[in-house]
Amino acid sequence: MYANTIRQLLRTFGLLIILIVCTASVLSAQQPSVNIPDITGSWERARDPSIPNPPQPPLKPQYLKEWQAQAQAAREASAKGQPIAERVVLCLPEGMPGMMAGPFPMEILQSKGQVTIIQEAYTQVRRILLDRQQKPVDDVEPGFYGYSVGRWDGGTLTVDTIGIREDVRYQNVPHSKDLHIKERISLGPNGILRDEITIEDPTIFEKPWTFTYGYRRMPDYQLLEYICEDNREYADEKGVQKIRLDPAGK
Repeated sequence: MYANTIRQLLRTFGLLIILIVCTASVLSAQQPSVNIPDITGSWERARDPSIPNPPQPPLKPQYLKEWQAQAQAAREASAKGQPIAERVVLCLPEGMPGMMAGPFPMEILQSKGQVTIIQEAYTQVRRILLDRQQKPVDDVEPGFYGYSVGRWDGGTLTVDTIGIREDVRYQNVPHSKDLHIKERISLGPNGILRDEITIEDPTIFEKPWTFTYGYRRMPDYQLLEYICEDNREYADEKGVQKIRLDPAGK
C-alpha cells in the first residue's frame, strides 16, 4: 500500500509539473517580447559615422569586366549629354534591394505576422512575412520585391528574400535566379535605423556583397502619392534618355 501511495504521488507531481510548463509556455507566447523595437512610422535616408561606405560588388571576373564596361559607357554617354535611359525612365519600380536605398521617404508598418515597407517613390510595397519557412526558389513567382520571410532575433529583424526578377538590377549588377538578399534591420541607441544588406549569389559573386543603409525617423510625416504618369522622360530607339518637350507627345 505504501508503494502505491508513492507512485500515486509521483504521478500527481509529474502532472503538476507538466501543467506548470504548459501554462508558462502559453503565457510567454501571449506576451510580446520587450526586445522588439517599435519601428512603425516614416523614415528617411540618413548618414551615420558608424555606417561604412559601400564596397564594390565582388563580381566574378567575367561579370566584373562587363559591369565596368557598362559603367564606363554610361559615364561617356552622360558626358556627351546623351545619358542612357535607366529603368525609372520607363516608369518601372526599383524593386529589391534598390527600394531600400531610395532618396524618398518610406513608411514601415508592424502588424501581427508581417512587417510592411512602403517606399514613397512609385508607391513600392514589400511584405516581410514573419516566422515562416522560406520557400524553394523554384516555387516562387519572380517579382520586383521577391518573397521575404523574417523573424525577430531580440531587437534585430532578420530577413531572407528570394525570387527577384533577373531584369531587376541594383546598381546595374547582374544576378541569377538563386539570388538571396539577407537583411539585419535594427534600431540603434542614437535613433538611427540600420539595414545591413548582404547579397548572396555564388553564380555571379566571388563572395557575399554586404552594405548598410541608415534611416532617420520623420515624426508626423505622411507619404505623398507618387505616380509615374506624365512620361516626360522616355528612351528613344537607341536607348538614350530623352525629354518630351511637347506635352501632347507630338
